[in-house]
Amino acid sequence: MTETLNVLVCDDEPGMLKGTERALRRHQIELVDLQTTVAFNVVMADSGEKALERIQAERPDILLLDYKLPGISGLEVQEQLAQQGLDILTVMISAYSSLQTVITATKRGAFDFVVKPFTPDELRTTVQRAAHHLLLHRQALRLAEERKQIRFEFIRVLGHELKAPLAAVEGYMRLLEKQALGDQISQYGHIVERSLIRLDGMRKLIYDLLDLTRIESGKKQRDLVSVDVCEAVRMAVETALPEAQERQISIHADIPDELTMHADRGELEIILNNLLSNAVKYNKDEGSVTITVANQGDQVRIDVADTGIGMSPEESARLFNEFVRIKNEKTASILGSGLGLSIVKKLVALYGGTISVASEKDVGTTFTVVLHKEPHAQEATVQAAGA
Repeated sequence: MTETLNVLVCDDEPGMLKGTERALRRHQIELVDLQTTVAFNVVMADSGEKALERIQAERPDILLLDYKLPGISGLEVQEQLAQQGLDILTVMISAYSSLQTVITATKRGAFDFVVKPFTPDELRTTVQRAAHHLLLHRQALRLAEERKQIRFEFIRVLGHELKAPLAAVEGYMRLLEKQALGDQISQYGHIVERSLIRLDGMRKLIYDLLDLTRIESGKKQRDLVSVDVCEAVRMAVETALPEAQERQISIHADIPDELTMHADRGELEIILNNLLSNAVKYNKDEGSVTITVANQGDQVRIDVADTGIGMSPEESARLFNEFVRIKNEKTASILGSGLGLSIVKKLVALYGGTISVASEKDVGTTFTVVLHKEPHAQEATVQAAGA
């Protein structure tokens, strides 16, 4: 990325103005950490009054300001800029005899100073520091604004996700309150059942939010021990089996007798339970789910394949974001928090692993997870999940 910064030079010496303009006119700098190339557009003013006019008209990014000027001084210009709250980074220009004045200006907000006489290289070095500081500051402001917008969107979506089940439960309770179906308690069994389902969905959403928050904040407690992946798979299959049997969905596990890795047992259970639960929920009646575990040297590969409703490439691309649920006529009745796969992706990252999906509409979906058996030190910390 290339960015051009406007530099205003304010000095009452014509030679100083021209020399500064020549030193910066074709000068470019590479800010590797910001992945930016910076060029400079230089404009000049020979008094404080003209500098203020230029600032109002052109809003420079960097101001090279001589403190001793005819008319209003550089310090007075600086004070006016501070009062207006303009995003202009000031570098004071001074002679040796006025060093104390420049230090005072720096305390009042000037970023840096350069002392006359200075060489073109000294000037370029000072301007480079100023450009780096300015762009880093602006980048931080952009990131802060992005985080603010993400937080707003997160809360907005969360409110939306909770509003529907709350309204449903309230509606059922109103029917009970008014005894709309009669005096016999047995007549309200369906209402109670639907209310409990909705409440269970809200509970899962809250638990998923807590998991997501702990992972991203680095507060989640981890206990990395030797875990038999195959035993964890068998337990996950048992958990998913009741729901699968209700719809005559078969679950097959193609796993070795034993395969161990260094992991947090709870994290592995979350990964497996989410993948198997989705494979059942989004499957067809009388369909099938196959979970395969394979030893790949220093890695473990887990595939969860179903014969379900599948997804389009566009739907698959959005799948691992927060609060994403595939919504169409085939999924309208399927409840979920929209956070499960996002949590799985963050947990997989803790093991230096990857998760991918291959899907075809009306054919089925396969999720593939690859985990390192011995996560590296930086991957074995919760903080890595925020990457």
